[in-house]
Amino acid sequence: MSKFDKSKLPSRHVTEGPARAPHRSYYYAMGMTEEEIHQPLIGVATCWNEAAPCNIALNRQAQSVKMGVKQALGTPREFTTITVTDGIAMGHEGMRSSLASREAIADTVELTMRGHCYDALVGLAGCDKSLPGMMMAMVRLNVPSVFLYGGSILPGRLDGKDVTVQDVFEAVGQHQAGNLSTCELERLEAVACPSAGACGGQFTANTMACVSEAIGLALMNSAGAPAPYESRDQYAEASGRAVMTLLEKNIKARDIVTLKSLENAARVVACTGGSTNAGLHLPAIAHEAGLDFYLDDVCEIFRDTPYFVDLKPGGQYVAKDLYEVGGVPVVMKELRKAGLLHEDCITASGRSMGEELDRITREADGRVIYPIDAPITKTGGVVGLKGNLAPEGAIVKVAGMPAQYQVFTGPARVFECEQDAFEAVQTRAYKEGDVFVIRNEGPSGGPGMREMLATTAALSGQGMGKKVALITDGRFSGATRGFCVGHVGPEAAHGGPIALLKDGDIITLNAIEGTIHVDLTDEELAERKEQWAGPRDTIYASGALWKYAQQVGETYKGAVTHPGGKAEKHQYMDL
Repeated sequence: MSKFDKSKLPSRHVTEGPARAPHRSYYYAMGMTEEEIHQPLIGVATCWNEAAPCNIALNRQAQSVKMGVKQALGTPREFTTITVTDGIAMGHEGMRSSLASREAIADTVELTMRGHCYDALVGLAGCDKSLPGMMMAMVRLNVPSVFLYGGSILPGRLDGKDVTVQDVFEAVGQHQAGNLSTCELERLEAVACPSAGACGGQFTANTMACVSEAIGLALMNSAGAPAPYESRDQYAEASGRAVMTLLEKNIKARDIVTLKSLENAARVVACTGGSTNAGLHLPAIAHEAGLDFYLDDVCEIFRDTPYFVDLKPGGQYVAKDLYEVGGVPVVMKELRKAGLLHEDCITASGRSMGEELDRITREADGRVIYPIDAPITKTGGVVGLKGNLAPEGAIVKVAGMPAQYQVFTGPARVFECEQDAFEAVQTRAYKEGDVFVIRNEGPSGGPGMREMLATTAALSGQGMGKKVALITDGRFSGATRGFCVGHVGPEAAHGGPIALLKDGDIITLNAIEGTIHVDLTDEELAERKEQWAGPRDTIYASGALWKYAQQVGETYKGAVTHPGGKAEKHQYMDL
């Protein structure tokens, strides 16, 4: 006999009573026993595919999750969804699919869960957008949910040094500048990525993996171990058992994801110098719960959070190093010492964050994780900017950037899309001191809000990373370095001030004060707005990207495509 009362669970619609005999016959066809059919049905969703190393180990870990579910008297049902891998989509038209894939992942997981009436969800994800996409589905469905990261890639080794894919992107710039031979570039590309797993620096995947623990959807320390480590399978098994405990206690995703837990997550992004993309994904996760937690709110937390975890790209270490010194729990313990953490938030274990941290014995090592009272810098590694050029805000990663480089004034060099800017970098058609403006790359106007790593990495590779600045209504990779401002809102397609800029306009960026200003009066901006010809036409006039462009909202609210938790008229589990 199951210890669960199925009369209250969604799966009763497909397994209980004489009318469901045809449905049960399908389950018998898949080798299930009568006992398994009448246990809770648990969705085990993975983003497994052969697109990239980030996802390739998820299949193995899902089997361990299923063992954990079975041990706790649940019946696991595995299914997969898509991913678009940013490293491979980077620098060409394919990058337009990346952010839209976040919504597709959330939508497909929702549809699978609803269609088959699963009672709870364990979601495994590896690549950038698949992490927030999976977490969004959990919060949208509001079922008992546990998240599990697939793990990071091991660092490559070249000439006695650790290397990552970021080094390869930057080597392309060095190669173009004539400072690196083709042979040396090929040597680097062959060793930079030696295993399964997501990019090792504190880029978007690892940032959102840290978020999964900080927000409470993942078991403590489950995000840390690299993908090839067999120890990940123990976390997977434990995640399978944990979801059954949540189901038993009726603890759902929105009991875990609250404004307080979102604030905890933002703190962890700031103190680890995480990806600016968290400024997009945290509001989107909040939106699914019907909570207002916008870019401004995220940046407010960034403003007074010390930066004390020394990770690439601003620092020197990778995810494996963080794991070896105790991982996210030790980081959160430091935040707690400074009173910067809400301890009463519930987590995937069923225990509170405070109770979880009481169990952690390790302390900051002083090399990867600095003590919070002796941080790398006093404020966060990520900063929000606002001003007449971005009334709805913008965001920049300053981790590892000395204070003298955090104020930049220069003439605008305007590009209508990323390719034009990349070509200008390749041909050196720019000057030291320029402020690159890349527009028409927002969620709607792109469409798809591309990341600009190819351009920024090429600039770094040419040794110009500190000598020019860059602003865009698109996004930056978590691997971007230098004064690169993304998420400028309103975007050009919506007639934001970025659409009205001309070559030579003087732009001032100040990450210390949090301002972004163009030297034009309100009257001059209004006059240009009147002369503005309207949004640029794109070649995406049908298909998924057309649909995305029609539906997507403002960047500062998370670039979401539906009304969210506030507009709900039912809860999935109550149907």
